[in-house]
Amino acid sequence: MTSRWPRRGLYAITPDEADIPRLLRRVEAVLGAGAHWLQYRNKAADAALQRAQVQALQPLCRAHGVPLIVNDDWRLAAELGADGAHLGQDDGELPAARAALGSRAILGASCYDDIALARAAAAQGASYVAFGAFFVSPTKPHARRASPALLAQAAALGLPRVAIGGIAPDNARPLVDAGADLLAVISGVFDAPDPAAAVRAYLSCFEEDSRHD
Repeated sequence: MTSRWPRRGLYAITPDEADIPRLLRRVEAVLGAGAHWLQYRNKAADAALQRAQVQALQPLCRAHGVPLIVNDDWRLAAELGADGAHLGQDDGELPAARAALGSRAILGASCYDDIALARAAAAQGASYVAFGAFFVSPTKPHARRASPALLAQAAALGLPRVAIGGIAPDNARPLVDAGADLLAVISGVFDAPDPAAAVRAYLSCFEEDSRHD
């Protein structure tokens, strides 16, 4: 992965928000508080709204120096010049996405609870590997559960490791200690009474981390 982006921190994922001005206000609060990456994800939006929302988010992310990653749709990411894409197991081939996005783009892969998927993703050009859910997630309540031991196992891949799924400030520290480089969060920040304070609470888990950057 290109070194221009931070390898560690909070990876905020957008909620299913239809109203573009409201989405921008919500994201602005989170980025302004220090979130390091942003993933655009809106499972309720049609293709036209997704395109419009990505285009609206791009200048905001650039202003904050934060990469914008598009969930699922690497073709849209490539077309609009987003900073990268995140693919699940059924979202297409990683090599095709890498070829379309270019060598400098961020390409993430969901690996769920499976280290073999992570090894395959690394071999196929992924920039980071994501594991989870580690806890019960409001977004995906029936998601496969992952063990923190996977984060330690994946260290050998030499890629940033993303933890996702039900992560809250009070349960995140063991994941960071186990090797999580990025904490991916939707409701934990966007549904919080004070999203900026929630961001700072997540970031404090890294400030106390004993591992060296």
